[in-house]
Amino acid sequence: MEPPEKYLFKHKGVYFVSDMATPDSLDALEDFEIRDSDVFLVTYPKSGTVWTQHILSLIYYEGHRNGTEETDLLDRMPWLEYNVRNVDWSKRESPRLIASHLPYYLVPKGLRNGKGKVIYVLRNPKDALVSCYHFSKFSHGMEELEFEVLMERFLAGKVGAGLWLDHVEGWFAHRDDFNILFLTYEEMKKDLRSSVLKICSFLGKKLTEEEADEVVDKATFDKMRNDRRANYEHLESDLVDHTKGHFLRKGVVGDWKNIMTVAQNERFNHVFQKRMEKLPFKL
Repeated sequence: MEPPEKYLFKHKGVYFVSDMATPDSLDALEDFEIRDSDVFLVTYPKSGTVWTQHILSLIYYEGHRNGTEETDLLDRMPWLEYNVRNVDWSKRESPRLIASHLPYYLVPKGLRNGKGKVIYVLRNPKDALVSCYHFSKFSHGMEELEFEVLMERFLAGKVGAGLWLDHVEGWFAHRDDFNILFLTYEEMKKDLRSSVLKICSFLGKKLTEEEADEVVDKATFDKMRNDRRANYEHLESDLVDHTKGHFLRKGVVGDWKNIMTVAQNERFNHVFQKRMEKLPFKL
């Protein structure tokens, strides 16, 4: 069963949100001019994107870190393919922080030629699926489905950003084309400070011990939930229904165990396991 065009459309092998992009706007990204200083955060949906956006904002912007500036994440780190705030990238000061869910083959050619830097964050696909399920109740850009139905769509890649395995495998297999750092949501949860320092090292950003401590403290889930800039509370009401919950829900590892039945887990493993074994990431 294909997703209704009201919610998603397929372009070059992957699904996109219908109201937020067009085939022409996506094709135009091929020639998007990459600067050496650009920092891209690439994820499969519901894999810690907002969390890492917040971390990068805290690293790069002192005003974000000390709470003197009210700029929200959509302005701090806008989306490349879903440019809902109509950012004029050519006028944006460097370094530009850019978020994306694009597969490796649809990003600007300059990025594929090693210009700029890419941070790729991946998450256990079961947790990404469960997070997607809860988010669908909150987002106007998603069809609200029974979990079983959504899981089958997820396993078939008939969801936004396509199949999780294709997305992760594609970026990893073509890693030598990019200046890229891979992180997992799980390692960030286990040791946030080490992850922050790894990000800083990759980006060539030097923070004092005190600044690093502040980034780590303000990037904890509880602090983010209470930070209006960090949890998309500014998101326009035509995109989400703020009466149905928060963008940031639990922020935990292993939440899939609270919703998936034994049979659903076995079904998921049957579809994913062989290809998962070939990936070097411990999830």
